[in-house]
Amino acid sequence: MKALVYHGPGQKAWEEVPEPTILHDTDAVVRVDAVTICGTDLHILKGDVPAVTDGRTLGHEAVGTVIEVGTSVRNVKPGDRVLVSCITSCGSCRFCREARYGQCLGGGGWILGHLIDGTQAEFVRVPFADTSTFAIPEGVSDEEVLMLADIGPTGYEVGVLNGRVAPGDTVVVVGAGPIGLSVIMGAKLFSPARVVAVDLADSRLEAAKQFGADVVINPSREDAVEIVKSLTGGLGADVAVEAVGVPESFEQCTALVRPGGTVANAGVHGGPAVLHLEDLWIKDVTITTGLVDTYSTPTLLKLVASHQIDLARFVTHRFAMDDFMEAYDVFSAAADTNALKVVLTR
Repeated sequence: MKALVYHGPGQKAWEEVPEPTILHDTDAVVRVDAVTICGTDLHILKGDVPAVTDGRTLGHEAVGTVIEVGTSVRNVKPGDRVLVSCITSCGSCRFCREARYGQCLGGGGWILGHLIDGTQAEFVRVPFADTSTFAIPEGVSDEEVLMLADIGPTGYEVGVLNGRVAPGDTVVVVGAGPIGLSVIMGAKLFSPARVVAVDLADSRLEAAKQFGADVVINPSREDAVEIVKSLTGGLGADVAVEAVGVPESFEQCTALVRPGGTVANAGVHGGPAVLHLEDLWIKDVTITTGLVDTYSTPTLLKLVASHQIDLARFVTHRFAMDDFMEAYDVFSAAADTNALKVVLTR
């Protein structure tokens, strides 16, 4: 079969690899019908995730059809249409019992496209299939549900819920890429007073408006801190969400948040950021971090199926799987191509 294979920083190829097989009785093999590229994949290609080694098939998001299951699998069967979650869960360790699946101690967590071969392939082996896949409701398209493999629950859990967004809040989202837009969409479910998007790309700020941002700021020509203070009586944001993964955006969030507010970091960082405790120690600020756990996926599936949220709007570019290299080029040049999410299908 063909797969998108990592060969070290800056190196990847769409090439022939062996088809996956059942290795453990809790596995399933899934035919990948639709797959996407994540910003985390770009971080891997930059060398930000050294645990990903030469020869690894990338990808941790897919919709597909179950082809084969191990002898212990009970919840899915061949022919089932499923969402393959970015997070794998053993279902029985301490953290899985606390619904902290991203921290799974039993061989799960973020392993697809990281520690084992991932979903950017024609077929993928999914460990712990009973607890790591989700049945797709009737009437929900592949594109809609694919956005729940990662960005939907990541924005909702790590940004909105960790940030403790509440009615009447001023929420500032720094970074209007797919994760930031997911945060904006999720925040609107909690009736904030206003959502402010901050980004250097005007095209992404325009997208933020479409996803529900009330105010947009380009910090290359505007003072984000002063604008947010002017909107909040001089206090700052109740919640500031970092959705880029670079030091400057994290530090900006800590400057934007009000005393007693929350900074929720959702970005993937490849290097250190300065924590300005000389300013923050007196401000009673909460800072949260987190890898998505996907405990919210069943709830978000219901919202998609009932048309309360529209995730298909994330998809801006579509490709055949054999065009994976071109899809990466388009997604990695999002500032020029206006790409939000790309989808590849058979």
